Amino acid sequence: MPSNIRRFFLRHLRKMRFLPSKLYVCYHYEYFTGKKLNLEDPKEFNAKIEWYKVYFRPKVLNALADKYEVRSHVKNKIGAQYLNELYAVYDKPEEINYDKLPNKFVIKANHTNGHNIIVKNKENIDKKKVIKKFRKWLNTNQYYRRGQEWAYKDIKPKIIIEKFLKENDKNTLVDYKFYCFDGVPKFIDVHIDREEDHKQGCFDLEFNLLPFGKSLTYKSISSDIQKPNNLKEMVDLSVILSNNLPFVRLDFYSVNGKTIFGEMTFYPSDARKEFYPDEYNRIIGDYFKLPKLKDGNNPITEINY
Repeated sequence: MPSNIRRFFLRHLRKMRFLPSKLYVCYHYEYFTGKKLNLEDPKEFNAKIEWYKVYFRPKVLNALADKYEVRSHVKNKIGAQYLNELYAVYDKPEEINYDKLPNKFVIKANHTNGHNIIVKNKENIDKKKVIKKFRKWLNTNQYYRRGQEWAYKDIKPKIIIEKFLKENDKNTLVDYKFYCFDGVPKFIDVHIDREEDHKQGCFDLEFNLLPFGKSLTYKSISSDIQKPNNLKEMVDLSVILSNNLPFVRLDFYSVNGKTIFGEMTFYPSDARKEFYPDEYNRIIGDYFKLPKLKDGNNPITEINY
């Protein structure tokens, strides 16, 4: 790890999100991993994610990272039946018409991570608080909020309201996050019991527990959990949606046996959380084949997707 003095400076430098990307990601990576970033020849997974931020910038990523715009791509590639029901889309929180909404729903910002409000009884909703939160959230640019996650930079902020999803026998949904490399899902990052006792584990495509995890900040899934009966379908859909992308994480839910698309993520945890044991950062990094830069060090701006 860096010395205390260097870490002090790195902590301040990582807040300077106006810095040139090639410089900024080096500070960002070292602060969170304690390792120096060789942007010319990255090896570990998060090092390649930092490279991805700087050099992989096809415009379509803005749409794929947008929780609203991505719906049209999902519809075209795998079908609308895999999308969660969309109730409404708004530009401003004051426009929300609660009278037209069911009793339960989820309000989301389309352009950032974690800016959601889950409504289980709309009679109890504090509308003034919703307006206050979303005014703040809609004025937040994810690129400058986090670690220069380029795909989010030019997304037009919106409010989307979707169906509240629940499995019959669970209080919270299980997240199935497929890590896909060049159209091939390699493993599934599974999260359970988010509201009660959040745990995480990594599984292979047959749903066997693997000997590594995503970040020591999570509790581990220490034993096998029930394999979803639609696992093969989720795997197959991940192949289709990740085709022609060097890396993407595809998130799905299994709701009473029905597959529902969640989101597409290009920078998991903003490259802040490492796999453990440490050797898996390199093993998983080897799955990630970075595309060749054709014009010197200029970013890649076109892909066939």
